[in-house]
Amino acid sequence: MAKNIVIFDIETQRSFEEVGGRDNLNKLGISVLGAHLYSSNEYVIFEEKELPEFEKILQKKPLLVGFNSKKFDCTVLQPYMNFNLKLIPQFDILEEISNTLGHRLSLDSIAKATLKVSKIGSGLDALKYWANGEIDKLKKYCLKDVEITKNVYEYGAANGYLLYTSKYGNTKARVNVNWKVAHPDEKCHGYKQQSLF
Repeated sequence: MAKNIVIFDIETQRSFEEVGGRDNLNKLGISVLGAHLYSSNEYVIFEEKELPEFEKILQKKPLLVGFNSKKFDCTVLQPYMNFNLKLIPQFDILEEISNTLGHRLSLDSIAKATLKVSKIGSGLDALKYWANGEIDKLKKYCLKDVEITKNVYEYGAANGYLLYTSKYGNTKARVNVNWKVAHPDEKCHGYKQQSLF
């Protein structure tokens, strides 16, 4: 049976400075949202006007997986949704790592050390793409982050650890992780997808 899991990442229309700081995440606005759907094994991308289509995917209550997704992505996404995103099971890779290490890491630090790949830009690049109307570049950037997040998630599940580069040099360090690529409801006998609506 296909897994009911969605890896996702968002890019915003505005910077923290433009909305008065990090306390106003709900004002950032979404430029694009990228996702990988385990159910169909495909990558998909949505522009702001297409977010109702993403909401339809969320009606099946997938496990929503991201990097810093609980505090950031879901907070920015919430104003676009007609239900509380907290009703959906969520797995935040950064939260799991921070709980173990006691500090945060960047996705790029983990990707470089663990997967030997790098992000293809930064959030500032994404804002520039949006401001300049370079939507194709923006979509490519977002989907690459989704791909990296997916590969980090799967690597951690398969190996029980991730590597990261120390902030104070090029040495690699290791963090042990304990998760599976599985929806929490899969453990229940007779699991059925239930819609939120």
